[in-house]
Amino acid sequence: MNSPRSAPGQASGRRKLITIEGLRKSFGAATVYDGLDLTLPQGQFISIFGPNGCGKSTLINMISGLLPMDTGQVLYDGQTIRETRISYVFQNYREALFPWLRAIDNIHYPLKVMKVGKRQRDERVEKLLAEFDIRIDLNAYPYQLSGGQQQTVSILRALVTNPEILFLDEPFSALDYEMTLFMREQIQKIYMKTGTTTLLVSHDLEEAIQLSDKVILLTRRPTQVAEIVDIDLPWPRTTALTTDPAFVDLKRHCLEVFWREVSRAPQQAPSKRRETQ
Repeated sequence: MNSPRSAPGQASGRRKLITIEGLRKSFGAATVYDGLDLTLPQGQFISIFGPNGCGKSTLINMISGLLPMDTGQVLYDGQTIRETRISYVFQNYREALFPWLRAIDNIHYPLKVMKVGKRQRDERVEKLLAEFDIRIDLNAYPYQLSGGQQQTVSILRALVTNPEILFLDEPFSALDYEMTLFMREQIQKIYMKTGTTTLLVSHDLEEAIQLSDKVILLTRRPTQVAEIVDIDLPWPRTTALTTDPAFVDLKRHCLEVFWREVSRAPQQAPSKRRETQ
């Protein structure tokens, strides 16, 4: 099986990097991040996992530009977030889609904001739908679609701009288990086809391992990186893979790190720079 890094159309040449330096963030008296440094490769699927309240969503909200950081900077291959095309898929798809627009119009919306002409918009949307064989009534309004279908529309809307970075904030948490498994397969197909740098916040360790090239394990607050775990498993990754010994070993190791950090007193959290390429 080919990994997405060897798939046709995957960017080649020097490895582009996401660089996070000196990131600090507090909410009142609560310090969430106190000088986080982190370097990650672009062109990979990276999941973020950690203890409750450690600031997983806060992290991607800051590095995506949705939430201001107190101090620090984030660069995407040397460029600021304003110079980088990003898309974001929110946890609550019911609030993310415009209920007064049909599904197809929701997908078109970001292109209209970008002032892309109608003909080019139509061509880009048609190409996107053809690539992923979407079987949804796109003339329906969001309330007429199932939860999984609504989240699929949200993901398509995020992809139609051809983002350099795709952020996913617990996108399956409001779905039932059967739909969650289906959506994991869909996300894999998208990643394997596009090779888009993807950052996923997940509260499900099995999901994080199944979908990722790397899993970032976070500490308790003030939050640092406990470990970055490489997930060297073949693609695509079906549900059956989750019982494979290699998968089970990775999950066991991640759980050991997780429970170590959960039991650690906050002031004992490690504070060294993390870098992976």
